[in-house]
Amino acid sequence: MALLPANLDYTDKDFTALRERLINLIRTVFPDWTDVDVANFGNVMLECFAFVGDVLTNYQDNQSRESRLIEALIRRNVIALAAHLGYTPRTAAPATADVLFALDSTPANDVTIPAGTVVRTRDVTGAIDFQLLLDLVIAAGSVPPQAFGTVENSTTILGETFQSTGLANQRVQLARTPYIDDTAVVSAANGAFTQVSNFLSSTSADRHYVVTIDETDRARLTFGNGVNGQVPTGAISVAYKIGGGLAGNVEANNITTIVGQFTDALSNPVRVSVTNPGKASGGANRETVAQIKQNAPASVRVSDRTVALEDYTIHAEELSSVARALMVTSDQLPGLPENRGRLYIVPVGGGLPSAALKAQVLAAVTVDKPKTITFQVSVRDPQYLTVDITCTVFFTTEADPQNVANLIRTRLADFFRIQNTDGTKNTQIGFGLDYVTDTITTTPPEIPLSDVQNVVRDTTGVRKLGDRAVDFTLNEVHADLLIGAIEFPQLGNVVIMNGATGQLVT
Repeated sequence: MALLPANLDYTDKDFTALRERLINLIRTVFPDWTDVDVANFGNVMLECFAFVGDVLTNYQDNQSRESRLIEALIRRNVIALAAHLGYTPRTAAPATADVLFALDSTPANDVTIPAGTVVRTRDVTGAIDFQLLLDLVIAAGSVPPQAFGTVENSTTILGETFQSTGLANQRVQLARTPYIDDTAVVSAANGAFTQVSNFLSSTSADRHYVVTIDETDRARLTFGNGVNGQVPTGAISVAYKIGGGLAGNVEANNITTIVGQFTDALSNPVRVSVTNPGKASGGANRETVAQIKQNAPASVRVSDRTVALEDYTIHAEELSSVARALMVTSDQLPGLPENRGRLYIVPVGGGLPSAALKAQVLAAVTVDKPKTITFQVSVRDPQYLTVDITCTVFFTTEADPQNVANLIRTRLADFFRIQNTDGTKNTQIGFGLDYVTDTITTTPPEIPLSDVQNVVRDTTGVRKLGDRAVDFTLNEVHADLLIGAIEFPQLGNVVIMNGATGQLVT
């Protein structure tokens, strides 16, 4: 009796391959069985086994893939794998805005607009709500009768209550989503509780809890066991915030509606209007699966202190509103004093960072993750290098030059974008000395002319590029474009000439 040869191809596991292997196996026992027509009962049984094998091997492949951080696709699994590295993915961050509250006339008495007052954008559908963070008082006799207050794209959930079981390691799950990091205020009959990252340093006297966030952005609170962290008693009360996201970064003068009725100190009704003179900022979506895969290993490379250049960059980019960061000292930027550094940051969406964001970054790298005492650091605006591109393009016969030109501009915008659509770094573009590889080198950083040419040449509908030096330039020069040590490149004007007609394609 012939033996079936060993099959060492571990990818040969689909229905067709399994069916073929089963047929070969059967023929080693029943060499005269040749009827593999669809209607044959033996063939039906054989295909049933092949189908089940196909399904089971698919399950096995999925389980294998989901057990490795670099390959996992399901958010729940990625969060669990990141936890093994001690990394907690970031939830959505709420945008804030300075809002002007104004009365229609000078008040005879103080007018208080209480914290929690809801204001919203003018949108007819899908209006975005903000809440006032602190009580605001427009004093009697104020001229003009107005005052600024800070609003946040969040909703406060007050007094969600649970009954303690008195058991060790009890858990409670909050009802509302999406939870905003570090906003829970927890108390029980035995006092107020404080959030910690783990119970390793907690004693039996410490009222501590740990927060974990699941794939649906729902928070779960875990309390101590009586040895590491107190066990809460009686009713457990939890207040927290939900909301956040990029949608909260609304444009100036877009917050125009105030919810509720208002009176002065003597209960006389007053009319209040609202607007935001500046754009809201600071809103960011939760970390994507791709960002978690990138940031979790990075968190292992740095400690809870800020010492090396990489530490500054990673800790700055851990903030949801920071897209890219670059740290330089006198080693990279001659002329800087010793023991001094500059941390340049590019906010999500580009542009210049707000004063509040720069203060937040400074706190992150000096207080939250302490630096060395003798080293001084300042957070700076990025220096952008605008890259203007001129190209002469010969289009294919069937192509519409206008449509192809639009596609070229879209592809160039993708090449120069700060972040990918999944929130990770666009590694085609680096920051000054970190250009392309994001690894500081001693060679001058540059944008290779060929890289940009390839973007245009490989666009569908492009037959070829012009052969002359003037047919493709970066900032009017047919050469690689040098990047300053602290410059971040951004796409400027794109001029496209039709090589066949010599006309500009707008």
